[in-house]
Parts: sequence; C-alpha cells; structure tokens
Amino acid sequence: MKTSDFYYDLPKELIAQTPIEPRDHSRLLVYQMDKDKVEHRHFYDICDYLKKGDVLVVNDTRVIPARLFGHRPGFDGKIEVFLLKRIDLTHWECMVKPGRKMFPPQKVIFSDELSCTVTSVNQENGLRVVEFEYEGVFEDVLQRVGNVPLPPYITEKLDDPERYQTVYSKYNGSAAAPTAGLHFTPELIEKVKALGVEFVEVLLHVGLGTFRPVKVDDVEKHDMHSEYFNVPQKSADVINKALEEGRRVICVGTTSVRTLESAFKDGKVQAMSGNTKIFIYPGYKFNVVKGLITNFHLPESTLIMLVSALVGKDKTLELYKEAVKEKYRFFSFGDACLFI
Repeated sequence: MKTSDFYYDLPKELIAQTPIEPRDHSRLLVYQMDKDKVEHRHFYDICDYLKKGDVLVVNDTRVIPARLFGHRPGFDGKIEVFLLKRIDLTHWECMVKPGRKMFPPQKVIFSDELSCTVTSVNQENGLRVVEFEYEGVFEDVLQRVGNVPLPPYITEKLDDPERYQTVYSKYNGSAAAPTAGLHFTPELIEKVKALGVEFVEVLLHVGLGTFRPVKVDDVEKHDMHSEYFNVPQKSADVINKALEEGRRVICVGTTSVRTLESAFKDGKVQAMSGNTKIFIYPGYKFNVVKGLITNFHLPESTLIMLVSALVGKDKTLELYKEAVKEKYRFFSFGDACLFI
C-alpha cells in the first residue's frame, strides 16, 4: 500500500482560513455506509442521523499556548520553541526553529518570567528536550507568554483563541485541536442528549505529528507519533454496555477513534491511560467504532488513511472528489463528514 494511493487534488481556495459562525452552521457531508448513500446537509442536522441508545464519544482535551518565541542571550535572532509533550514538571519535548544552533546547554529567553535550556537532542527526529525556568505556576506563565498554535496551512490570524477550542474542552495538553468537535455548540449538545444519545468523554492530547506528512512510500513503514490518552472508568462502562447491547458507538474525531481502539483489550474498552502510537489504515479491523464524525483531511495524511480504513479507500477518495466539486471547506476550520 503506497502513500500516493491516498492523494487527491485540492484547490487552495478550499482550505478554510476562518471558522464558520455559528459553529454548527458548517456543512455536513453524510455517507450512510450500509446504504451507500450520500447527502449534503448542515452540521445542525446531525440529530437526524442519531438515535436513542447511540453513544457519542468526544475528546475533551484543550489546546495550550504551545508556541513560544524568544531569543538566545546576546543575540537578536528569533527562536521558536513549540511544546509537544510534557515529560515532568519542568521538562518538555519540543520542536525548535531554527535548530542548527540549539544544542545543550543553549538557553532561550522568552520573557522576564520564562526561559528554558536545551538538555538533549533526538538525533532521529531533531526534537529537543528543554528544561523550563520560571516562577509560580507554569500553566499561568504559559497563558501570558505563549501563543495558541494554528495549523501551518492557516495564514489568517484568529481573533478569538477560544474558537480553536471545543465547547467541552477541559484538560490542557494539546498542540492542536480535535477539530471535528469544533462544530458543536452547547445547545446542539443538549439536543443530542435529548434524543437519548449518551455523550461520553475520553482524552487524547493531540501532538504536532497530526500535521506531519507521511514521508515513506510504503504506508506500513510509517513511524506514528506517540500521544498521551486516558479513558475514565465511567466512560469505559458506558461504551462497553453499548457494545454488549449492540448499540452504535460513534466517535467525534479521529483522536477519539485512536483512543478507544488503543484502550480495547481482552474484548472490551479498558479504563486506562498511557501513550499510544496506534496507526490505523486500510485492513485494520475496528473493535469499537461504528461511526465517525470528522473533518476533511490532508492528502496522504494518516488521518485520511484512518477514514479509509473505516469507509474504504476508493469510496473515501470518491467522497473527497465530490466534496471538492461541491466546494466544501477543508481542514481544521472547514466542514464536516458523518460516516455511519
């Protein structure tokens, strides 16, 4: 299976630069897999496709102000430090630009209250581990000094950083938003619950690897990035009961899919936490997920491969071609798909 098998042509003007307001007024491409039926709706129509007993699983992570800009002592040149994964109270794995002079024990100053020192370099991927020096609570300092990171294909400034958070976000830790959830409003969530749909939360802190291209020709040789996840006991119980009773488990976003499939052990979803490198591509047998709400993903990305595993590669590319023809908006601030 080749990476190029997942390529499609996308006109640049279809890459969404700003979010639709209100959130639930984005468009929704619905594909009913059992009927091989396509419909073009809006996200606020989602209730027409959900029913009592369904379990809707969301990722309640929050995006942190992960992008920091500073300088080396005695130099004016700008250094960017992008937080990827927390190791302990003071150490983070980071991406650093430019990296050619950022070796131990190089220091970077961001402000009077925050600086860091490079402690190690991963020679394989170029990532750094840095140790932060600060006073007070790191999260509070980060809120003052850091910048909310937007994907590299978004070039316009976001007026309200909260618009890059889901309305149900709780736990800080992501370098990118679980964007399928951006379409939900509190009111729409209440309408979904009123149908008798159970709304369940899991956690996966999204890493920057979600935007990294697959650089190998052979899909199976791709080294998936590692991300932290957590499935609470309460959520596992609700999902397992649904599975036992043959009810649908529908994930909001690929991160929720990866979380549930990572936590499936010994015939059920386990309440657990840890790091996952699960890579889902065609040929994968899903253990939990029966449906998916997601955005349109980049060509040749691990995310379109995951969708292809659920829907089928040829059908996925056919649907994407139709979405281009219908001028859907693509990627993080774009429109949504429902596969059931």
